[in-house]
Amino acid sequence: MNPGAKDNRTELNNIARYLMASAKGLLAADESNKSATKRLEALNITSNPENRRRYRQMLFQTPDLARYISGVILYDETIRQSTDQGQTIPQFLGQLGIIPGIKVDKGLVELTNFAPEQITEGLDGLAGRLAEYHQMGARFTKWRAVFSVSDSTPTEAAIHANAIVFARYAALCQQAGLVPIVEPEVLYDGDHTLTQSGATIERVMKLTFEILKLYRVDLSGMILKTSMALPGKATNATNDPTAVAQATVAALKAAVPSDVAGIVFLSGGQTPEQATANFAAIIKLVGGQAGNANDAAAPQSQSQSSPWPLTFSFSRAVQDPAMTLWLGRDENTRAAQDAFAHRLAANSAARAGQPLPDGD
Repeated sequence: MNPGAKDNRTELNNIARYLMASAKGLLAADESNKSATKRLEALNITSNPENRRRYRQMLFQTPDLARYISGVILYDETIRQSTDQGQTIPQFLGQLGIIPGIKVDKGLVELTNFAPEQITEGLDGLAGRLAEYHQMGARFTKWRAVFSVSDSTPTEAAIHANAIVFARYAALCQQAGLVPIVEPEVLYDGDHTLTQSGATIERVMKLTFEILKLYRVDLSGMILKTSMALPGKATNATNDPTAVAQATVAALKAAVPSDVAGIVFLSGGQTPEQATANFAAIIKLVGGQAGNANDAAAPQSQSQSSPWPLTFSFSRAVQDPAMTLWLGRDENTRAAQDAFAHRLAANSAARAGQPLPDGD
């Protein structure tokens, strides 16, 4: 463990524990401007800083948001914006008891000599940006890398290169008093099998954690964000939540150290209903996770079948129905918030091992 992380260990552990609070998840609202523009313009909504602010404000002002969400991952543009009432976004979330987080990577570029495999940029100047984000109210961060599944990918070199970047990022975050989320996403695209997906998740995780330990990252002060094991979209395979859960849990148990503070699942292009059904099956497989959704500081009730608390950290799988209803119009706010709250409630119920709402 590096000296800075040791000094911050208690604080980091407390933050991580709060983020993994019973029956709650993390909201991924960190789409880049490019990604947000693609989604908004598909619905004929003009994408500009003001409309992106209005959209995210609509989500964050959803009644009872803190019942379902313990933390929100923001984008650089959003963390610098304010609500209509003049509060900064981090201040607004903080008063709800929701911890603000921030995506800090700078996106993907081709890995030299290994194209089309990719590596994530953003280490240059990261220490200074982390200090600024901490001052602005952020208490956790996220960094994403991606891995395609095929007979030849991911290569050992691509996994290794991204693992080193993950380790340097995580060490810097812990030194700055920020809990790092490490997100090695195994992509859903392609024609791979469920078995190939699970095996790739396991391989990526094993090497990633080997390097994280080598760089003295405090695993109890970090969170893993992972894909579910899924057959590639191109196979048109019928979704089988039980099989997805079995392959996902087996891969994680084989590769993820028990002292990691928690694991959150990304939706990765699944439909809202598919993501919830698969997440519910994972929780059911490990025995369910009871807990009081109104007590974020309550001790975790975690089945012995899983050494870590597990929860969701979805983006499109909770946002898409709301965006489709909102359409940039204030008069649609309530309907959009209701749809958003329904998706959050469904995943919160799944997290707690409870029956899903009607329609899920």
